[in-house]
Amino acid sequence: MAISLEALPVELVADILSELDIASLITVSYLSRGLRLVASEPSLNPWRRPILRNLLNTDGDYEPALKHLSVRQTVPRQNWLEILTLGKAEYLLFDMTLPNLKEAEWEECFRRRFLPGWTKWKKESTWKAAFLKILHRVWHRSHSSCTADEAWTHYIVLNRNGSANLLEASSRSYNPMTVFHEIKLQNNLAHLMTHARLVVEFKDVRIIALGVLSKPRSSFSVNHNARLFLHPPGITRGEDEEAPVHSETASEGSVDSSHSVVEPSVPVGNKVLQNPNEIYRVLTHPLPSKSHARYPFYTPGGEDKRWLGSEELEEGGRQWVGPMLVTAQLIGPQTKEPVGDGLPLQDLDLLVGAGRNQYASLSWVDLAVIAPWLEVTQKITGIGLGH
Repeated sequence: MAISLEALPVELVADILSELDIASLITVSYLSRGLRLVASEPSLNPWRRPILRNLLNTDGDYEPALKHLSVRQTVPRQNWLEILTLGKAEYLLFDMTLPNLKEAEWEECFRRRFLPGWTKWKKESTWKAAFLKILHRVWHRSHSSCTADEAWTHYIVLNRNGSANLLEASSRSYNPMTVFHEIKLQNNLAHLMTHARLVVEFKDVRIIALGVLSKPRSSFSVNHNARLFLHPPGITRGEDEEAPVHSETASEGSVDSSHSVVEPSVPVGNKVLQNPNEIYRVLTHPLPSKSHARYPFYTPGGEDKRWLGSEELEEGGRQWVGPMLVTAQLIGPQTKEPVGDGLPLQDLDLLVGAGRNQYASLSWVDLAVIAPWLEVTQKITGIGLGH
């Protein structure tokens, strides 16, 4: 006995429709009243899966049907939050027909895509204007050496005594390796190699930490906040490093405990975390890229390289000593291209090469969102000890 498609439960119909490409789904959604109702129902939303397949495909172009999807009344408006959050900047700015969203929805898109400190650029404008202005600024700076929009770049230095400094340098000449070399000279660490770690990556920017690894003779020079910044207390990498990240969870922020090992009890200062799963929440504002979808938990796939050692020690049994510099690097079309024979996504590969010379400002509020577990004893704006 043959069963028609519309005789099936609507949940199953929506699941079947979600396997189509966008162009086919547009056609199917107009074939009958029943299919139109299923396609336009926000709770079923068969559009989300084909849209995510496009947005998370970094190797190819988007489907042509995505360009003018905003004119289709059968597409639930909630899909635009993910399109505007995960879409390529140049595609959103120059190719796509943008939807007519509410002010609250534009604000949500802004907070999911950009660092929270960038809200200072909104000023008196609407959230839509602020979103498009910052998106164009990010695209422009990632494709050129122009620094007219941001003459000074702010970065943060985590000191070994628990304090932190918010410093600035001229954007035209800012080079974190040069700046950190001066910091090493001031702390008698110039003879040691600089190591860089990718902390977390977002759509338009990635957070990079520069520090020094060594085997200190005493604990006096060890920077405990540097290690806590890279390794949230109670979370370890786990065993299955090469397990794939499912495309459906890349923007949902779900956590699979099988990918991150959680220690039963971890002392932090004078407190003890009994269950870090109850303390930490997957970051959603801003939304990390697919490679760091479960941040601050470990994200399998090979690009989350915060854990390169075991327990209290980094690779080779070393520890982070002296200050650590934290900066925000803009992501351009050449930023992720491998350079030389070095290890990918760490050390010189993060800092040297084409597409790696443009940086954005980092603020205290950005640090608080990226590492809320970090206990900074004193926040100092500018140079000095804060006395």
